[in-house]
Amino acid sequence: MQNDKTFLEKEPVKRLLFRLALPTVIAQLVNMLYNIIDRIYIGHMPGDGAMALTGVGVCMPLIMAVSAFAALVSAGGAPRASIFMGRKDHDTAEKIMGSCFSLLLVISAVLTVILILFSRELLLLFGASGQTVGYASDYMRVYALGTVFVQLTLGLNMFITAQGFAMTGMLTVLIGAVLNLILDPLFIFVLGLGVQGAALATILAQAVSCIWCLLFLSGRKSFLRLKKSRMRMERTILVPCVTLGMAQFIMQVTESVIQVCFNSSLLLYGGDVAVGAMTICTSTMQFALLPMSGVGQGAQPIASYNYGAGRGDRVRETFRLLLRVNLIYSFSLYLIIMLFPESFARIFSGDPALIAYTGRALRIYCAVLCIFGIQMACQQIFTSIGYAGCSIIVALVRKVVLLIPLIYLLPEVGILGDKAMDVYLAEPVADTLAVTFTAVLFFFQFRKALRSLEAEKRKPAPV
Repeated sequence: MQNDKTFLEKEPVKRLLFRLALPTVIAQLVNMLYNIIDRIYIGHMPGDGAMALTGVGVCMPLIMAVSAFAALVSAGGAPRASIFMGRKDHDTAEKIMGSCFSLLLVISAVLTVILILFSRELLLLFGASGQTVGYASDYMRVYALGTVFVQLTLGLNMFITAQGFAMTGMLTVLIGAVLNLILDPLFIFVLGLGVQGAALATILAQAVSCIWCLLFLSGRKSFLRLKKSRMRMERTILVPCVTLGMAQFIMQVTESVIQVCFNSSLLLYGGDVAVGAMTICTSTMQFALLPMSGVGQGAQPIASYNYGAGRGDRVRETFRLLLRVNLIYSFSLYLIIMLFPESFARIFSGDPALIAYTGRALRIYCAVLCIFGIQMACQQIFTSIGYAGCSIIVALVRKVVLLIPLIYLLPEVGILGDKAMDVYLAEPVADTLAVTFTAVLFFFQFRKALRSLEAEKRKPAPV
């Protein structure tokens, strides 16, 4: 465990990124298991597994919305804490973490009440059918009880990795995932709790991860510590954090809206089998995006700390390395998906009809995955250096301006001759346009940010 708080400024960027990104990528892959393991077990339930899988898939928009609120607070708070650490302002960094912790508690209480009272109505709105809403509501009624654990685990773990403790951040997720792996088959099959058992396993696992985060951030090994004196919610502290976190919030909450749009359109044009295939496509896309997100989270403390310390050369080097890694990964996974799409479908279901349908849908849905590393790298660096406006713009363009209208427009145009498949086509069309826009915006804004940093560095020190 490192004891020198300036290691983010001193160690070679390549070595740092490998050291911080590897545990974070592992953590992201493990984190994905929280959702995917449930779906795998549920999809293989005797008799009604395929329908139960579709029902739980409809829950994903609500679950993503819950996660989005953690990102709203901490995806902006954690980079800002890193920036102030780079400026050697330890007190402000601790105030940021304490204020964000308190805000996460308030948000958790509000979300829990909403989910308990209105989950069935929301699920019907989000695309559940008469056949699947029972499974979906059974899952969400249990999951809602663990909202506070989800919020605190996701939110506080960002502050752990932001300090450079990537291995500890990985253990936060790994502890919960292993517990989830053990509890899922016990609750679903042995105790016969079905989808409710899957939800119970998830929230118990998150509770243990939450306790781990609290113990670490309250202990001596953390550079920034959770202290009661720092937990006052100050407007001047929280507004910049929430503003910066808004981009990640928009990405995640609009993902929920998009899932609603996808599910409702696919239910109309392709029925429950098309919605079930979308659940598998979404899970596969998570497999693609989370490792890139993990590399980005590993790069975040390097970029943020050095931006705060005025080291533009290291910020630039971090971006270039992040971009190369993302493109290599996204292109490699793209080739695997194009060659073996039905293999991904078989992970989640043994239903031959669903596997065959998903094989075609997945090729269309992931058609431009190979270039998506550009989008992920640019957006992560925008957030890392505190460029909230640019982060929000690229998030809105991809999801709201492009993807949502295309979900409804392309089936009317009838490009592929199958309206359901035209719905899946909306994803690669939107991604192509979004990546182009993001790359152009980043080229100009990143150069502007570094020039500004270098000009600030050249100013004579005050006498």
